Amino acid sequence: MVRRPPRLTLFVSTGARAYSRPVHRRVLLRAMTALALAVPVGGCVESPSRRPPGGAPPTPQPATGAPGAAPASALPPLRGRPAPAKPFAVGVRDLALTRGADRPLPTTVWYPADGAPDGGTRPGAGVAPGRFPLVLLSHGLTGLPQALAPVAIRWAAAGFVVAAPAYPHTKYGAPRFDITDVANQPADASYVISEMLARDGREGDPFAGHLDTVAVAAAGHSAGAYTTTQMLSTQRDPRLRSAIVIAGGLLGGAYTGPVTPVLFVHGDADPTVSYRGGRAAYGAVPWPKAFLTMLGGDHGRYMARGGAGFQQMIETTTDFLRWSLYGDSRAKARLNGDGSSTGTSRWESAGLS
Repeated sequence: MVRRPPRLTLFVSTGARAYSRPVHRRVLLRAMTALALAVPVGGCVESPSRRPPGGAPPTPQPATGAPGAAPASALPPLRGRPAPAKPFAVGVRDLALTRGADRPLPTTVWYPADGAPDGGTRPGAGVAPGRFPLVLLSHGLTGLPQALAPVAIRWAAAGFVVAAPAYPHTKYGAPRFDITDVANQPADASYVISEMLARDGREGDPFAGHLDTVAVAAAGHSAGAYTTTQMLSTQRDPRLRSAIVIAGGLLGGAYTGPVTPVLFVHGDADPTVSYRGGRAAYGAVPWPKAFLTMLGGDHGRYMARGGAGFQQMIETTTDFLRWSLYGDSRAKARLNGDGSSTGTSRWESAGLS
């Protein structure tokens, strides 16, 4: 009898419609294996052609707090303010970004918008008054930004600008799908961060004067989560103040750079990226960290509206961002309650107190 590898189903929301696309576990493992071979421990695999112009992170430094580590550059202080208490309406814009002829990066941006919230999105709406933190959100293999819309919309309603690029060679419908191109995605993500931050000072841009340029986080699911951990290790982006790793792990190398709190979210029955791998990546973090276990959770149904654990995942990740990007101590105090739900989720942390 031939045993088929487990499949991951990606849920992609487009308004009221949704569709799913299965991905074999073998495909993801092949990508991660190839990428691990390409990333030397403690090194960076970037070539000059992969660096984002004008915003490339410097050479990775040892992580603050790691044994024998040299001091790493500190991030500028947060503004230290309570996160918005009431939800915003959510606007959405599509940006035509590109990092060279072979690396188009069409990016969907969800953001707090003018007007009363109505549960939907408003294409092209004006940005709400104020300055908002930036979250770079990365999709998984054969994914699209729209697959992450249920999460991105909730974060935007809570007061965050969420930028989600479609990676050129791993997205759904890529003309030349290449699983090893995940190695190039951290530089793509850093480029998108640079482009978004530049818009804050660009006269006439819809986002001008609306971005808190010292409050930046990265988050990702599956291969996008590996993209995120690379941005904390072999291809460190020192602008990151925090990170969220959903159903992912760590490839070769060690975490580097300034202190960066990290939240892991992982189903303990994940058939695609092993729970043990997520735990190992969590254990290696030398900074304040937390782990939200989705009890009985697979590779991502808890990220879909109506999925088991969706509410716990949203509340926990949102309060983590409120604390780490706004400096909201009340949100930090809620984290244990957000993530602790009998039969659904379990919360643990180290160094957050």
